[in-house]
Order: sequence, then structure tokens, then C-alpha cells
Amino acid sequence: MNKTKTGVFGVGSLGQWHARVYSELESCDLVGVYDIDADRAAEIAEKYNTKPFSDMDELAAAIEAASVVVPTDKHFETFSHLIQHDIHMLIEKPIAVTTAEAVEMSKQAQEKNLALQVGHIERFNPVMNFLEDNLTRARFVEATRLAPYPPAREGGLPRGTEVSVVLDLMIHDLEIILHIVGSEVKAVNATGVAVLSPTEDIANVRLSFENGCVANVTASRISMEQLRKIRVFQDDTYVSLDYSKQAGSISKKTATGIDVAEVPIDKGDALEAELGSFIHCVQHKKDPVVTGEHASRALELAVEICRLIRENPS
Repeated sequence: MNKTKTGVFGVGSLGQWHARVYSELESCDLVGVYDIDADRAAEIAEKYNTKPFSDMDELAAAIEAASVVVPTDKHFETFSHLIQHDIHMLIEKPIAVTTAEAVEMSKQAQEKNLALQVGHIERFNPVMNFLEDNLTRARFVEATRLAPYPPAREGGLPRGTEVSVVLDLMIHDLEIILHIVGSEVKAVNATGVAVLSPTEDIANVRLSFENGCVANVTASRISMEQLRKIRVFQDDTYVSLDYSKQAGSISKKTATGIDVAEVPIDKGDALEAELGSFIHCVQHKKDPVVTGEHASRALELAVEICRLIRENPS
């Protein structure tokens, strides 16, 4: 099969790694990169043996698929520009700022039969394979995601702080929980505080689902430590997984007590798996693992959480 001609729009702290992975994937030909900072585009292009582009349309005209790794508030604008070139896109999470934008993006991609994948990278973390294989019916879920405050950027807010921590970090866990619980949300209780940013830097939410499952989710970007964990409780079994370490344990009730064992996980590069899956979908005309519709559901929930926090400030 011919290599898919790819490009990356936005090669900042995260986009540069998209360029690296595409340059290494055998199924790809990294045609070039674009960034609003021409010097940055040139630096990354040289590093990964590709071409820097100063014009979005010029790069778009030369490729079949692209990663869009620009600030969240530019997602819809960039998507709307690139879709005119009939490009398959992987857009970093969250898919957009508003649910209306997300729905429109999914609609346009479907109408043109183009792949639209959203970068909920934890779905490609090796721990997810174990969780999906061993999950029967989640009764209680606890997810915690902590990160230090992002460094300052010249001429703009620190990366990600243009949106709430709910949209920046917690949305990873919201998407996964919606996926593994498989039920409609019945009730939402949320609290959050803006400490260093114009938007919430720390938030906690309790979700109650129609099937009886309850999830407690915490996210912070003002922590002294980095932590990405999920704990899932179901009948007779408790699973604790660490996304960062790609490790965990499973506790099962037996006739003689509780049996605790380390989970067998084949560690791997989640971004490589994510981008490889995206290109596979493009080449074989398959639906992505995380579609625009999946991402829109997570965004809708995240937006509702933000609304509740602001209407009931702590």
C-alpha cells in the first residue's frame, strides 16, 4: 500500500511529537509542517527531515491526512479551513470549545466521508487494553489526573490555560468513563476553582449514571506532582491502573480471601499507537477508535461541568 501523505498543523510542545511519530511510521510520508511561528516550523522540519510551510493552503494541497495541534480555541477555525481541501484529520482534544462546533465538525467530516479522529490518547494507553478485557460492569470509578502548572509562553497564556482544566485535562477521564460505563449520565455535581488562570485550575466532579454506576473525577494543573490514575470497582473485583507507569494491580475475591496480582501489560508508545491507528483508518476507510461523536459526548459533559462550576462557585 502507498504511504499516506501527512502534515502537522501546529508544532509546539505537543505537535512536535506528532511530527516525530509521522516521520517514523512506515505507513506515512511526512510532507511538511506548518506553524504560525515560522522559525519553529523550520526548526521542527529540519529535525525530522521534512519541509516547513508558511502557508496552510500550500501544505493542505500536498497531503491526504493531518494532525491539528493548535490551541483549542483555534480548532474549529483550522478544521473549517482544512476540510475544504478534503483532508482526513486527527484533532487534539478537546475537539472544540463548544458542543455546537463539535457537532458541526463531525457532520462535515461525515458528509465528505473523511476520517475525523480526536486525540483522546489514553484510549491508546496499553492499560486500556487490560481494562477493557477485564471489565464486566463498573459499579464505582475513581479517576485522578494531576499536573504541574504549565510554563509561561511568550505572547500568550501557558499551554492549555485558555480553557478550564475540565476541558484541558479532565476530559481525558470523562471520555474514558463514558466509554467503559456505557450508560447515560443521570446527575452531575461539580466544584472548581481558578487559582493561577482565568479559568478553573482544579476541579472535582461526581457523576451518577442511569445504570447505577458512580464516578468521582479530580483534575488539577497546579499540583506539585504528576499523576494519572484510574480505579474501577465491580462485583468481586477492583482494578487500579497507572497511565503514566503503564502498570497496575487487580484484586479479586476468592474462596479463601482476596487475591492481588500485578496486571500483565505490554508497555508501548501511546502516541505512536494513536497516530498509527489514525493512518490505518484513513488507508482502510474505517471509523476511528475515538470519533467526532465520541469526543462530542465528552465535550458536552465537560461543558456542563464547567457551567455548573460557574453557576455555583466555591
